[in-house]
Amino acid sequence: MTAPSRPRDFLTGIGFLGRGLAVYARNPGLVLLGMLPALMAFVVLVTGFGAVLYFLGPESRALTGFAHGWPAGARELVQALAEAAIVVVSVFLVIIVYTGLTLLIGDPFYEKISQRVEDQLGGVPNAVNLPFWKELLRSAGDAVRLILFSAVVGVLLFFAGLLPAVGQTVVPVIGALIGGWALAVELTGIPFARRGIRLRERRRTLRRHGWLTLGFGVSVFVCFFIPLGAVLVMPAAVIGATLLTRHLHGLPVRL
Repeated sequence: MTAPSRPRDFLTGIGFLGRGLAVYARNPGLVLLGMLPALMAFVVLVTGFGAVLYFLGPESRALTGFAHGWPAGARELVQALAEAAIVVVSVFLVIIVYTGLTLLIGDPFYEKISQRVEDQLGGVPNAVNLPFWKELLRSAGDAVRLILFSAVVGVLLFFAGLLPAVGQTVVPVIGALIGGWALAVELTGIPFARRGIRLRERRRTLRRHGWLTLGFGVSVFVCFFIPLGAVLVMPAAVIGATLLTRHLHGLPVRL
């Protein structure tokens, strides 16, 4: 294992996504292999996000029922803050759920991509090859835990988003940090499972290298805001997570 990370390793973590993008660009076959499940999940969740935006007014009024008896100005302010909070929380949840859903749909594809990268770098000592159904169950279990965690965080972010100024500045930053961490945990699931390491130990390892993990995860989170970035970046994020995992276990990462 490498030494625990320091604040400057945040930039190194970002670099792992950059390396993933570079590997992805040099291998056109990986582009096609990784894009289909990402596109399927993207269509599903963009449709859901569109519905949230369409009914934004009724949603904000329903969630601010406590302010119905307030003066018009105060009531409208609370509803406007609620609308902003709903958008922020929805974006947070869409990105997290998108990652879990994409990895679940595309598990065989992303497993192959990750394995190909590992093989090119010399493989994994004592690798554990799980049967397809066990790998699928692992992916589904991780996705469910991630979504439940994100839902709880989303509720807290919504109420924090009702605070003037703080809700529109501090809350998005906190959301990006928490979301980035959650993405890093989820994306490293495949390469950690190849080493026979379960979720609890995976989290423990990533916490020991928190700055490195955050740098990688937050950079992926931010890229998902780019139009179609989620579709294009997702396979590169899987590659980056594989390289990050190898780095944490002291294995070569340069192709």
